[in-house]
Formats: sequence, structure tokens, C-alpha cells
Amino acid sequence: MPGVETIKSSWADEVELDYGGLPPTTETVENGHKYVTEYKYNKDDKKTKVVRTYKISKQVVPKTVAKRRTWTKFGESKNDKPGPNSQTTMVSEEIIMQFLNSKEDEKANDPLLDPTKNIAKCRICNGEHWSVNCPYKGTAMDTNMMEKKASAAAAAAVDAPKSGKYVPPFLKDSQKGGLGMRGRDDTAAIRISNLSESMTEADLEELVKKIGPQSKMYLARDKNTGLCKGFAYVHFKQRKDAAAAIEILNGHGYDHLILSVEWSKPQNN
Repeated sequence: MPGVETIKSSWADEVELDYGGLPPTTETVENGHKYVTEYKYNKDDKKTKVVRTYKISKQVVPKTVAKRRTWTKFGESKNDKPGPNSQTTMVSEEIIMQFLNSKEDEKANDPLLDPTKNIAKCRICNGEHWSVNCPYKGTAMDTNMMEKKASAAAAAAVDAPKSGKYVPPFLKDSQKGGLGMRGRDDTAAIRISNLSESMTEADLEELVKKIGPQSKMYLARDKNTGLCKGFAYVHFKQRKDAAAAIEILNGHGYDHLILSVEWSKPQNN
């Protein structure tokens, strides 16, 4: 029985295996790291083994981005692995898009919404701040401003009958210095409200003494605590001084509160 002859490979195939072919690139994942092993020839035409290590990190992205990453690739990237392929994909710098809206343009052109403009105006120094926060409050400038307003209000009260409008008899008598039909207390009395609990009679007198002479003052106090109940009555000797007090003190900041001043309503007998 003849022996079985061994078929040997050609020397050309052996040369191709020894010199022509390179092992395929492999990837392994262990302990949160990915190891990529590849083989290539160096400049001396020798086989070299290159191992790259990548650290795997998790990142929270919006739901829309996560859903978009699950889309099936197509075209030349149909069989690519997840992530961009440098052969078919070019990653450029991030571009931020700005969408223009006509309504936003209208708001931008609205002068009332301009942050550089201040709508507040001080009544003491005419500065761009509220009168309560004026640094000149309580100084000589504040006093002069109150005196000017008192003079202007008094002059307006005197000149009012010259306009030809009907003037009640009690107002004519008060301008002449008389008591009138209802008496001086009713026609020249004002009510000041929104006062703080720490208000005293001395504070009330200090508040109105620069406007004009008064006949009497009444500060409402709580019977149990003795604190101010938040309002007071001031009776001036002349009605024009009472009108000036309303003009000056109404809306005036005092002790971190905004005063409310009006004519005192007569009590029903």
C-alpha cells in the first residue's frame, strides 16, 4: 500500500504569511478601560505592536441627543461602529445659532425697558432715586425744598378765587381770616395716616411746624400699649397752610414709611 504523500504549501504562501500579513486590530474592555491593540510596520520595516488605552466615562446628555445616537447609520457609514468615523465624518468646532424674533426686537427698542434709564426721580434733589433714599433727606436742602413747596401751595391757594370758578363760602371766609360757617377746626384740619408705632407728639410737631402755625394736634394712641395707632390730626390756623401740608407731606417718606395726607372729614353730630 503506497504511503500518503504530504502536500506542502508553496514557498510563496509562507513568505506572504511571514512578511505580508498583519494580525487584525482587537479591542477589549476591562474595568472601565478600553484597550485597542493594532499591528503595523515601523520605518525599519519591522512589525510593531501598538496598544492604546482609553478610559470610559459616562456623560449625562439631553434625551434628544441620546435618542439621536440610536439612529441607524446609512450610506458609507452604514456598517460603522457607534461614534464618528474619521474616514467619512469631519468634526468641526461647535457653532452656536442665534434665532432672531421680531417681538424681541420690539422689546429691545422699547424705551421703557431700557435698563440705562431710571424712572425714579427724587423730589428733594431731583436725582435719579426715590425720595426715601435721598442722601440729602433731613438736611438743609430738604428744608429749603419743603419751604418752597409751602410757599407755592400757599400762593396757589390765594390765587385760586381769581380763576372765576365757584368758591364755597367757608373757603372765602378762611382766606379772609375768618372762621367761616363750620369753624376753623373743620376747614383747616388734615389727617395724616401710615405713621409708625414709635411716632410721638414731638415728632408730629417737628414734621409740620415748618409749614405753618397750628392750633392743635391729636396723635391717636392705643389705650393698652400707648403706641401710635398709625394716624394723627393736625389743625392749622389757616387753610392755605393745611393745603400746603397736603401738597408737601402726601407721599413723603418718613421713618421708612410713605405718608398719606388728606383733608379731615367732619364728624357727624
